[in-house]
Amino acid sequence: MEARLNMFASKTAMGFVKRLVGANAPIADSALPAATQELVKIRASQINGCSGCLDMHTKEATAAGETALRLHLVAAWREATVFTEAERAALEVTEQGTRLADGAGGVTDEAWADAAKHYDEDQLGALVCLIAAINAFNRLNVITQQPAGGYEVGQAAAFHND
Repeated sequence: MEARLNMFASKTAMGFVKRLVGANAPIADSALPAATQELVKIRASQINGCSGCLDMHTKEATAAGETALRLHLVAAWREATVFTEAERAALEVTEQGTRLADGAGGVTDEAWADAAKHYDEDQLGALVCLIAAINAFNRLNVITQQPAGGYEVGQAAAFHND
């Protein structure tokens, strides 16, 4: 597969992507557990069919110590026994927040209340911003058909240094 657009060659696209990456810094530095952050990115990317983000975030999660078993079971998290109750709550909010166009009416009060049992206000804020950000990245990659498979761990850090 060849990308429809070379995002690196577009000054506007790269300016936007760099700012979006920068907007993720407060989320990455938040008290929302890093493992939960990667699970959220992976689940949203599965729903949206974003192979580029799946390539990146499964590799980054593995490098951070995530197990293959948990990564393989993210798509079936409801039936899997390897996720904590807090992770399940975050994954539910992720699914509902990602599937807005499915007519479900957004995140239910029940899903929100369950997440609020496990996360404080700052962590909930980080979770909401993370879901919004990964959905934006998914859309950029899916629209432009960015190919997957070539991501190397740490590669995205280059956007923080420019």
